[in-house]
Amino acid sequence: MTSGTARDRHAREGFTLIEIMAVVLIIGLLSATVGLAVAGMVEDARANTTQQDIRSLEAALEFYRMDNGRYPSSEQGLRALIEKPTAGPPARRWRKGGYLSKSILPTDGWDSPFEYAQPGAHNPDGFDLWSVGSDGVPGGGDDIGNWASDQNAG
Repeated sequence: MTSGTARDRHAREGFTLIEIMAVVLIIGLLSATVGLAVAGMVEDARANTTQQDIRSLEAALEFYRMDNGRYPSSEQGLRALIEKPTAGPPARRWRKGGYLSKSILPTDGWDSPFEYAQPGAHNPDGFDLWSVGSDGVPGGGDDIGNWASDQNAG
């Protein structure tokens, strides 16, 4: 008994072009779905990292205030946490080595510098500390600041 023609054997052993295209289409759809989910997770991680850095900078600014009796001025900025200010109100008891462990000012999750104002528009008795967010535009709707930490969480 013969097992069929050569053409029948070939058809049973390989995939048709339509089958291969269907598999490629399914893989593409799965990749797009996973890619979108991962992109959303990356943005969430950047925002969470930015919020944590704001909290760390707030703590450093509080230590500065405890040592010097006031927060750095807007002119002195966050740089006063890593270098003794030479302009503006003197920092008489500035801590040698600064107020940040690595003596480097962190950047936000999008590699932009943090913004600082003292007194703050949102915190007139203290300071405003914020990131302009992913759009890089101040007030662009995705800013993350120390005045609205509950709004920006998650």
